[in-house]
Amino acid sequence: MNEALVLVEKPQAHTTVMTLNRPERLNAMSIDLVIELDDRLNEIAADNDTRVVILTGAGRAFCSGLDLKDYGIIPNIDGLSVGRIAQRSMRYYSRLILTMRRMPQPIICAVNGPAYGGGMCLTLAAEMRIASETATFNATGIVNGLTSTELAASWLLPRLVGAAHSNDMLLTGRRIDAEEAYRMGLVSRVIADSDLHEEVLAIAARMCEFSPYGLAMTKDILWVNLENPSLVAAIEIEDRNQLMLGFTENLPEAIRAFDQGRDPVYTDAPRRDLFGT
Repeated sequence: MNEALVLVEKPQAHTTVMTLNRPERLNAMSIDLVIELDDRLNEIAADNDTRVVILTGAGRAFCSGLDLKDYGIIPNIDGLSVGRIAQRSMRYYSRLILTMRRMPQPIICAVNGPAYGGGMCLTLAAEMRIASETATFNATGIVNGLTSTELAASWLLPRLVGAAHSNDMLLTGRRIDAEEAYRMGLVSRVIADSDLHEEVLAIAARMCEFSPYGLAMTKDILWVNLENPSLVAAIEIEDRNQLMLGFTENLPEAIRAFDQGRDPVYTDAPRRDLFGT
């Protein structure tokens, strides 16, 4: 059997690590890889035990973008014209962004090296980007005679770093190192290469101490309000979101734990003083 193109493991409680596994090609995106990645993402989305997902790459790269030498052929193309094959092929790549968005679990990208083209776009779809010191980012499409506006980059990148930085990256195709990515807000932390894996696991472990319901609902509202043009509407949906969590035992448990000098254990159970025992 061929080795999996996406490795999936659970190294600690409630955390699933997904590793792009084409190190000999710098984890470049072939059709086979993106189909497998979408399948694994959907499986993990349905895993009720997983609260946080970590996405990273095998070897010395996160993902070098489209594999220009061996990108493969999509399935079920009999009877399709070239244009329809091309359009359907693009959907196999771009749907990854929506799959990541729709997952209930927050995704942390541990960017362990180059994240170019579609690889950079994958990181944009995650809720958090943690970079190694050797991580680099590049909008490769423009360099290869195409467009850099792919896989939602033209929508996501300006919202993360602002139009000035986004236009600079997407129009010039220049490489951004980890420190510059941190300064512009593309990544939230830069960690030594040797420590990246353990540090990101520690971040995930801390997040898993929170309410699973609270994590999932926070992810939902962060994305909803990224698209929400109205301050009033944003506050309204936040209010309802907070009320829903307020109907659980979580806040009383936080107060009890603080008084007793211990860590809280969140169950998301209905609040007893409001709904009885």
